[in-house]
Amino acid sequence: MAVPLSRLPNEILQEVRARKWLALLLFVLVSFGVLAAGFLWPYKYRSETVIFIDDQNIIRPLMEGSAVATEINDTASAAKELLWSRSVIEKVATDEDIFGNDAADVGREKLEARVANLKLNLSVVPRGDSYFAIGFQSNSPMKAFQIAQRMGQLFIEETNKRKRSESRNAYEFINNQVRSYEKQLASAEARLQEFLSENVDGTEGDANARMDNLRSQLELAQLQRSELQARRRSLEFELTRVNPTIQQGRSPDVYQARISAMEEQLDNLRLKYHDTYPDIVILREQLQELRRQRTRELANQELNPGPTGGESVSNPVFQDIQTELTAARANLQTINSRINSFQKLLADQAIRMERIQENKAQYLELTRDMEVNKEIYDDLLKRRERARVSMHLDVEGQGLNYRINEKAQFPLTASGPGFPVFAALGLFLGMAAPFGLAAGLLQIDPRVRAREQLEETIELPVLAHLPKVRTPYEQRRDRRVSIVVGVFALIATAAYLGVAVAVLLGMIG
Repeated sequence: MAVPLSRLPNEILQEVRARKWLALLLFVLVSFGVLAAGFLWPYKYRSETVIFIDDQNIIRPLMEGSAVATEINDTASAAKELLWSRSVIEKVATDEDIFGNDAADVGREKLEARVANLKLNLSVVPRGDSYFAIGFQSNSPMKAFQIAQRMGQLFIEETNKRKRSESRNAYEFINNQVRSYEKQLASAEARLQEFLSENVDGTEGDANARMDNLRSQLELAQLQRSELQARRRSLEFELTRVNPTIQQGRSPDVYQARISAMEEQLDNLRLKYHDTYPDIVILREQLQELRRQRTRELANQELNPGPTGGESVSNPVFQDIQTELTAARANLQTINSRINSFQKLLADQAIRMERIQENKAQYLELTRDMEVNKEIYDDLLKRRERARVSMHLDVEGQGLNYRINEKAQFPLTASGPGFPVFAALGLFLGMAAPFGLAAGLLQIDPRVRAREQLEETIELPVLAHLPKVRTPYEQRRDRRVSIVVGVFALIATAAYLGVAVAVLLGMIG
């Protein structure tokens, strides 16, 4: 039955006074137990190396945009992963300066245990934005100092090696990609050149311009044909209204004058055109006809000398109209031939346009492949040069660097609670243990110790309370026991303090 809180301190004192020897024994056991634990506690010594992250040197702003400095995100975590790597931690586990001359000749199980111990006691702690500490704790201060120092050195060496390797691998990868795209670009250009050499129809714009030009010339020729057809009909109508012959006196000199005029006209035309020109052909036929008429006229005059008169002769007007009509017909035939040629050229151009449309998709695909490859190739060229500069930066120790800002120090004191803490804590716990045990027993003791407990249980008021009465003998005996227990408690306390002081002074150890 739980004791009320108001009565608890008084009851605890009564319990302790009633069991003095048990309280003394508990004090001695607890205090000396804590003191022994402090003496046997495995103290850890810790040493650490502080690393400075130098990512703001003068090279970085100068090479901004031209080179990429190697960066590591979450530096402390990355440093821990690096130091935990098998290649790094085995170098420490087999270091003869730390673990002796036979460090590299230990068995596999012992080596694995040593590696596990290194991983367990290794820590990497960030110290602001630009610093982090590589720490190691061990039972031996010398090992803690040596391992922390060696870990810092290995981190700098391995980081520099990995930076150089990363930069070189990046450069070689980009360089291989550049060579690959060089071959792809050369292949795409060869395919495009072969396509253009096999398809000489030109572009769609050239074909459209050619077709527009042919249509314009065809329309112009059709307009000229309409004009020549109208002129031909007009000349044919005029020809029907003129008599082909007239009555007049003729002589060979008349024919000769016309022949001379037509020869002069023929010479003028030959200066401008070929002999196949329609007007030249017509004039030559007319000259032949006039020469035949002149020859017949000369023959008639030899048979019938004397002037002739009133004979039917060719009408010059009729002949002029007929000449113009012949020229109009020849021009019309020429225009018709030209129109047919234009129509044939338009048909050929339409076929050419179909071929261009068929080849357009292939041409676009070839040019698109070449342009894409060209863009990627140009971008890779820039990246390769940046990778080259970055590689030289890492090789020469520029860009992101790690420097040992604070070397590992030999630990003079152990980390964590020391022996003085255990000594003070043991004395305090030894004195508090009897009272704590009494308080716990009172909470589980079923006996009634206060009137309040009974009133709460039976819900009836308690009329009287009889106090405990001791005889004078019992009082004297209790006083003697208290004195003896007090003396033993002082002796135990003095012994406790003596042991603690001896350990602190190094007399026990």
